[in-house]
Amino acid sequence: MNAPTDEPSDADRKLEQLMDRTLRGLPPHRAPGTLELRVQRELERRAALPWWRHSFARWPRAARAVFVLSCVAAMYAGFVALNIGAASLPPSPAGHWLALSWAHPHFAILGALADLAASLARAVPPHWLEAALLVSALLYAALCGLGTAAYRAIYLNSDITGDIRP
Repeated sequence: MNAPTDEPSDADRKLEQLMDRTLRGLPPHRAPGTLELRVQRELERRAALPWWRHSFARWPRAARAVFVLSCVAAMYAGFVALNIGAASLPPSPAGHWLALSWAHPHFAILGALADLAASLARAVPPHWLEAALLVSALLYAALCGLGTAAYRAIYLNSDITGDIRP
């Protein structure tokens, strides 16, 4: 039996040449008469936007520098406030900085839930966890594949992609 090859056969080449000649012989598509006007209007609208409505890369350099410096200053102020607040709390016997009496019941509940989760994790056989991880990975891959297929079917094959409304 002959092994399949990647080279196109003679019939495939002839069909390709026929399709190429036929498609090249078709007249070019005409754009709608209002397309140029709509594109011009959209370009003018975007150009008239104030600088802060454009992307960060198109902001003036001074505005970008002020923005970055203000973000750094806000982060610094937050860290200083956190350190001042942590230093003002009384130390706990365990040495933790969060020694508030109202938080103890909440930590007790969280500790009990953590103990319950640990005992459940020890009760489940390891091969069940491996199977659950494998099924989760397969379902995630299927979700990604279906999402990609839906995007291609709905958006990329749509006749209205790139349509600029007046």
